[in-house]
Amino acid sequence: MTIKVGDTLPAGRFKTATAEALGDLSTDELFKGKTVVLFAVPGAFTPTCDARHLPGYVEHAAAFKAKGVDTIVCLSVNDAFVMKAWAKSSNVGDSVLMLADGNGDYTRALGLELDATGFGMGKRSQRFAIVAKNGVATQVCVESGGEFKVSAADAVLALL
Repeated sequence: MTIKVGDTLPAGRFKTATAEALGDLSTDELFKGKTVVLFAVPGAFTPTCDARHLPGYVEHAAAFKAKGVDTIVCLSVNDAFVMKAWAKSSNVGDSVLMLADGNGDYTRALGLELDATGFGMGKRSQRFAIVAKNGVATQVCVESGGEFKVSAADAVLALL
């Protein structure tokens, strides 16, 4: 079942990579008592994700904070080391929290898995954005195949 407005986001854990080691972050730590914009991409360093999706959120991070967003999260079915490298190459700094869903477990729990095996990319995430307040989805913006409109930073910002 695909997540929809009014649903509580499923429980789960994410991987992060720091200079010291791999870390874990729970959904409780991420969502409890906070307003979070969670956007997901089919893959780190892929053309639209790298050139437009992530940069839009980095560019508009201050505007999201001004609208009451506590955390902006980029989620991808990649490992934590890839997400760390992508953050570094994109000069993300602390504007966006880069989280790995390495096995796609959280993406599947949201009902937003993408079968990209025909492109040699395995199981990935659909392109989407979710606004969550205290762990409840208030906006769910899922792109139609191949599009980049409703989950873009400026489109999500306009919803807040």
